[in-house]
Amino acid sequence: MDVVYEDNHIIIVNKAVGEIVQGDKTGDTPLVDTLKAWIKQKYDKPGNVFCGVTHRIDRPTSGLVVFAKTSKALSRMNELFRRGDVTKTYRAIVANKPPKNADTLTHYLTSVERNNKTYVSPTPRDGSQKAVLNYRLLASSDRYHLLEIDLLTGRKHQIRAQLAAIGCPIKGDLKYGAPRSNPDGGICLQSHRIRFIHPVSKLPVDVTAPTPDDKLWQTLTQIYRQKQ
Repeated sequence: MDVVYEDNHIIIVNKAVGEIVQGDKTGDTPLVDTLKAWIKQKYDKPGNVFCGVTHRIDRPTSGLVVFAKTSKALSRMNELFRRGDVTKTYRAIVANKPPKNADTLTHYLTSVERNNKTYVSPTPRDGSQKAVLNYRLLASSDRYHLLEIDLLTGRKHQIRAQLAAIGCPIKGDLKYGAPRSNPDGGICLQSHRIRFIHPVSKLPVDVTAPTPDDKLWQTLTQIYRQKQ
């Protein structure tokens, strides 16, 4: 269990590619159940362990996920997410350089459950939801580009669909137009940083995930750091 932050009320985990946050129709063991078992063993807790899901990230995505260790923290974290008071920053690797080095993308998204895919429109449609994000180009190699994305809304597959809509599908994301899959079956999208005011202590929480243990991620991150 890759725990990057923990206190009495919340715990933040660095999720691996392929893990599901919450149970789904696959029947695979979700991260929340693995985490409950980890907490139970670590603290030698009798009986059931409380661990609440405050938000989710896609199965092929890696990075930070916040869980609540108390019901008080769960209800308050849910309210923070609902109000948009949690700042979520992602990083992504794409093969095509975006048209601008930095931009705000605004689209209208429609999710179709039948094929678990989100479709993008420049204008509102029946049942669509407005989606807004900011991105900036951090670094480039000969073939790939590292982007940082700040989510201003939280829609299903939002980053994946919006980047694909500007001709920049995420590396490995076959569903949204990438030509090839990644060897691990994931996509090059990471929940990189998360910031909020702690729901109980009221102190600022600011957590950053480590760079994925992957040569391309490491190379592009190093190029970015050398520019600073």
